[in-house]
Amino acid sequence: MKHGIRIEDVTLETMQPIMCPVGEVKIANKTITEHLLERLDSLEGEILCSSNFYPSDRLLAFCQEESANIMVVDSEDKCVMAIQKNDSDEYEVAEVDEDSLLMLYAHDLLFLLEKIVGDLKEDKIEGTIRNNVNYDGVLHLGKNSVLLPGVYIEGNVTIGENCKIGPNCYIRGNTSIGNNCHIGQAVEVKNSLLMDKVSLGHLTYMGDSIICSNVNFGAGTIGSNLRHDGQNHKTMVGGHLVDTKRRKFGCIIGEGVHTGIHTTIYPGRKMFAGSSTRPGDIVSHDFKLYISKDE
Repeated sequence: MKHGIRIEDVTLETMQPIMCPVGEVKIANKTITEHLLERLDSLEGEILCSSNFYPSDRLLAFCQEESANIMVVDSEDKCVMAIQKNDSDEYEVAEVDEDSLLMLYAHDLLFLLEKIVGDLKEDKIEGTIRNNVNYDGVLHLGKNSVLLPGVYIEGNVTIGENCKIGPNCYIRGNTSIGNNCHIGQAVEVKNSLLMDKVSLGHLTYMGDSIICSNVNFGAGTIGSNLRHDGQNHKTMVGGHLVDTKRRKFGCIIGEGVHTGIHTTIYPGRKMFAGSSTRPGDIVSHDFKLYISKDE
């Protein structure tokens, strides 16, 4: 049966400081919409899927086997995916299973990052790897990107086009780096999503974090990602603390953020678009302050 797929892109207030529609976020150099189109391509019927819903392998198998029309609903009975296989007005209702991802908050994108990048099986090297570079895992390296001496990569990592990585930096976990990025001397990035034009030039640590486009970190900017009590991190959304369901969680950095040297960022904190810190600042709460160039 011929089929068509339509992704309904959504923009969620709860995703702030990520301001763009969910489907436009890039992971491993493809938008979430593009990943969904590929994932749903094996299904038959007319398909409508929300861009913040990523169905599990088990749910996809169920949808393939069923001949009836199917409607997948979340815990509030809201439809997140519908598949019309025949002309009937009746639909079999299925609930979102525990292995599917329903992304309601910015930190939920980390679970999708781990799924997409973690599932990569083959290297794709289009850039340049200098001497004394080591990687242990699957690596995608885009055109005109270069890995300089002393780079060590552990785990699955994707790097976009026109990036300079190194010298002497450590990238690990399931990490996705966008286009035109710079990861420099003595920088460690772990299990994080970096969008386009991100510069982490010197002496920085970022783990389990999301960094939007056009961000520059001053030397020595450090983000924490672990509570001393080992409990899940909570983050403030709409005046309420939300359990991220993550034991390791760093920060969410909005577009155009600049940090001063030696900035320290508490775990679970968000810096909103265009905000800046002074040298030595400690970001202990969600941060919206802008420091003008005249100060």
